[in-house]
Amino acid sequence: MNRSVRHIWLLAKLTLREAWRRRLLWIAGGLGLAFLVLFGLGFWAAYKDLVRHSDPDGPMAQGIFNFFMLSGLYAVNFLIVMTTVLTTVGSISQEISSNTIHAIAAKPLRRWELFLGKWLGHALMLTVYVLVMVLGIFLVTFVITGYTPPNPLEGLGLLLLEGLVVLSLALLGSTLLSTLANGVLVFMLYGLAFVGAWTEQIGSLLESQMAVDLGILSSLLLPSEALWRRAAYAMQSSITRTFNQAGPFSTSSVPSKWFIVYAGVYVLGMTLLAMRSFARRDL
Repeated sequence: MNRSVRHIWLLAKLTLREAWRRRLLWIAGGLGLAFLVLFGLGFWAAYKDLVRHSDPDGPMAQGIFNFFMLSGLYAVNFLIVMTTVLTTVGSISQEISSNTIHAIAAKPLRRWELFLGKWLGHALMLTVYVLVMVLGIFLVTFVITGYTPPNPLEGLGLLLLEGLVVLSLALLGSTLLSTLANGVLVFMLYGLAFVGAWTEQIGSLLESQMAVDLGILSSLLLPSEALWRRAAYAMQSSITRTFNQAGPFSTSSVPSKWFIVYAGVYVLGMTLLAMRSFARRDL
């Protein structure tokens, strides 16, 4: 077991080094910081206008601060999904098509060790990215307004779990399909989950059980957007919940805590399926 752990950790470091060599980390980090700067400037301008006309410590102003913060996190949520897909969609399939996998997948290294090493390397990159972006939004909001959202750690954990869901699905596809086909599949499933989430929200407002059921079904196929809605619900203020019944932070239909458990099982299931698929694939 100790030997397997060493192999997995070595492959995780190689995955991180390869991402650094290909400047994936540079690009993702640079664009992420640029987004935080742009968000901060926009938030600061809006804050200066707000304090001229209302009390920044009043409940209405606090609700506006919460709405602006959630708007930034909504963009970060999209960046997390896109960055995860673009960095992992060809992680294995590209190495198979270029035959470079043969230099790695050799004895005494076992295939499941290789896969878990890659999964761990990408998961570490994802964790750092989520921490920087989400905590960056929290920090910008606090520095400008002094406002902190409710349940920030729960929201952070849910956004990280969302990234792991997409990561595990993309790596499974990378063991089965070409890079292009895998990218199309993952983006299509994400689009389906996105539309399904809106369908569920609108169906809940209109009391249409069929629309709600269709939205839940899309969430089961890919729980990404449902996890975002749960995170947004956890970090919303009461005023935001009152006035935002049909937007991206709507609380008309909120996934239960059992859905978080399902998302964890989804990550485990996709990972095990990917390990099995990679072990059986002809290289």
